[in-house]
Amino acid sequence: MKRLRQKPREQWRHKVEAVGLTYHTPDNFRYWDESTAYELTSKEVDTLEAAAAECHALCLAAARVIIEQDWFDRLHIPPAARGLIRASWERQEFSLYGRFDFAWDGRTPPKLLEYNADTPTALIEAAVAQWYWLEEMHPRLDQFNSIHERLIAAWKKIAPQVSGRVHFGGLKESEEDEQTVLYLQDTCHQAGLQTARVHIEDLGFHSMRRRFVDLDGQTVSHYFKLYPWEWMWGDEFAAHLDLDVLRFIEPPWKMLLSNKGLLALLWELFPGHPNLAPAFLESDARANALHTGRYVRKPLLSREGANIAIFERTQLVAQTRGDYGQGPHVVQQFLPSGIDAAMSAVFGVWIVDHTPCGLGIREDEGLIIGNTSRFVPHFF
Repeated sequence: MKRLRQKPREQWRHKVEAVGLTYHTPDNFRYWDESTAYELTSKEVDTLEAAAAECHALCLAAARVIIEQDWFDRLHIPPAARGLIRASWERQEFSLYGRFDFAWDGRTPPKLLEYNADTPTALIEAAVAQWYWLEEMHPRLDQFNSIHERLIAAWKKIAPQVSGRVHFGGLKESEEDEQTVLYLQDTCHQAGLQTARVHIEDLGFHSMRRRFVDLDGQTVSHYFKLYPWEWMWGDEFAAHLDLDVLRFIEPPWKMLLSNKGLLALLWELFPGHPNLAPAFLESDARANALHTGRYVRKPLLSREGANIAIFERTQLVAQTRGDYGQGPHVVQQFLPSGIDAAMSAVFGVWIVDHTPCGLGIREDEGLIIGNTSRFVPHFF
């Protein structure tokens, strides 16, 4: 694997905006950065793909144990959510996508940092923007990227279960979320399904019909939400979720996999696995074993690298701010990542319909990859 300097394309801003990546330079920092690219070998791509397939299988096995052994308390899952999680798991409800983030140096096995299993973003960048970059810059080469085709195939798979429209929504005020939802709606439309939009703030409940409805009063029977499950239980319509009349994408059982406490349970169930690193719930006395070296402290529920802290023994090395600092945490052995000592990199492997199908790389001069870290394209 090589990290290469590349000359950005002429009018690159216009080109990425044309494919939906309108948030390429938020707050005047360059998020999309095609002045750098990673060159991988086909064997290295196979390594990442295999690691994601293996970790996804481990996560599904862990979810089964959590449900069968009633380990919900260990992940601080709200009691009100547990019945819905069990029901959606038993029905094997459709899961569209997720993203594994790996630490990797190109030589040793990739190590799991977290599973973005509920509301992963950086999708347009990985599925579309870097593909068009490849076609223009390296047309004879390839890319670990069949995300777009896999998404359309996944929607076709669920189509027989959908009697009406699939509604799509997220928060109104996030440009990235809005574009991500729009892109996913388009893939669903390309699969031949009828679609509609309703922001999460506008999703209503009709008390007489006992159904969720959109602003036109139309029944919402299938809803893709780019909105975390843990936030939903604090919303007004949470009182109606246990009626189980609306199929959500992602389904309730994905709450188990989007919780960073899963890292500790995976290490407990599969100790020493080559794609895992030692991790413990902070309340577990065994977490003290990590305090003799460098380790990372993460909230069970956080996003975009918020409220992450890295320690060397008891000395704070690096941290990020955010709104997720309250509540329980997990600690994990620190995992250096990337091939440049001056640059951290995280390798995000996308899962669509339980199948690894693409790669997105984020990098940063700091030790923590967060929402200001750059997305860089790749090829092999």
